[in-house]
Amino acid sequence: MKQQLPDVKMKDFWYDLPDERIAKYPLPQRDQSKLLVWEDKVIQHRIFGDIPHLFKGDEILFFNNTKVIPARLFFRKATGALIEIFLLNPIDPNVVDLAMQQTVYCDWNCTIGNLKTWKPGIVLERTLEVKGQQITLKAFLLDHAKMEVKLTWDGGHSLVDILEAAGNVPIPPYLQRSAEESDKQNYQTVYSKKEGAVAAPTAGLHFTDEVIEQIKARGVLTQEVTLHVSAGTFKPVKVENAMEHDMHFEQVVVQKGNIEALLLGKPVVCVGTTAMRTLESLYWYGVKLMLEPNAPFIIEKTFPYTISEYPSLSDVMQSILSYMGQHNKTEIHGQTQLYVMPTYQFRVCNALITNFHQPGSTLLLLVAAFVGDVHWRTIYDTAMGNDYRFLSYGDSSFLQRKKD
Repeated sequence: MKQQLPDVKMKDFWYDLPDERIAKYPLPQRDQSKLLVWEDKVIQHRIFGDIPHLFKGDEILFFNNTKVIPARLFFRKATGALIEIFLLNPIDPNVVDLAMQQTVYCDWNCTIGNLKTWKPGIVLERTLEVKGQQITLKAFLLDHAKMEVKLTWDGGHSLVDILEAAGNVPIPPYLQRSAEESDKQNYQTVYSKKEGAVAAPTAGLHFTDEVIEQIKARGVLTQEVTLHVSAGTFKPVKVENAMEHDMHFEQVVVQKGNIEALLLGKPVVCVGTTAMRTLESLYWYGVKLMLEPNAPFIIEKTFPYTISEYPSLSDVMQSILSYMGQHNKTEIHGQTQLYVMPTYQFRVCNALITNFHQPGSTLLLLVAAFVGDVHWRTIYDTAMGNDYRFLSYGDSSFLQRKKD
């Protein structure tokens, strides 16, 4: 018998967030942020630099190694009008990793500022210096309604190099300020590697190389997965029934070694909601393979809520390894729209490191599902009452999963 889709009312996931509690800039030292620890309904207050001492040494710690790209491009028309192109998802090629390595052109789905002044047929141009070479970057409007844009350039440089020369860091809109030079480093984790995100996996912003080494020294196994965070992470929920919210698909990459690590049976700690959604999506992909051999790695938002019997994590991971062996794969690429809200049954993650999220957001729903849809408010009220800083550049929390 299939589950019913959850009936979650967004009014139950709202709290007052004064503007002065939103951190507009990070602390000078990443690991000096506050850390709220929630375990067995007990709250402790620490600083993030203490986090290695919270590990017993038998855990696996998963990071999301995506790297934020300077996805905001500005062009000026001959008339003087300024057009902003915000790259969202690549269309041709449609795999983020491949798009980043293109050397001639790439098509993107975008949001476009001042779109009304950009008529079809008008080509926007910019002259750039890329690694000492003068090149011309052009933008063509392919589809006005869908806001699809083709970028072309000369010089043989990768799109990564082009964006580094031409783009601006897409800091969150709720910071209500323009990106600054310091954001190029501050809005990036110390372990970022795979270019393609348009928003940072901000739970990781508190980590320093020293903190990571201290965690490893306690015997904790560390792993990296990739989820290229989309701008949908900032999209407010404007419907009363949470399930009616339109979730964006995001691209994920998982290595064979990640799956083998999960088969060790160790407790799993996820750095951020993105690492969590990657691993939970991986589980559901394995379920799909058990139901349909060669099923594509596409996880729709409602899929987990249609399953009534849950295979064991080891059986699911073995099904993925078997598929990868048959197809001679060492990594798998997928797309996930996974929507985690109260009633969701977690299959992989035991503990979560995450920041404090916007009221009425999908990320707050995820936290509520993880700790219990009553306890999230206790945690947030406590953080508010103890001068924690909120959102992307704010403080952090270490949350243990509610007991099933």
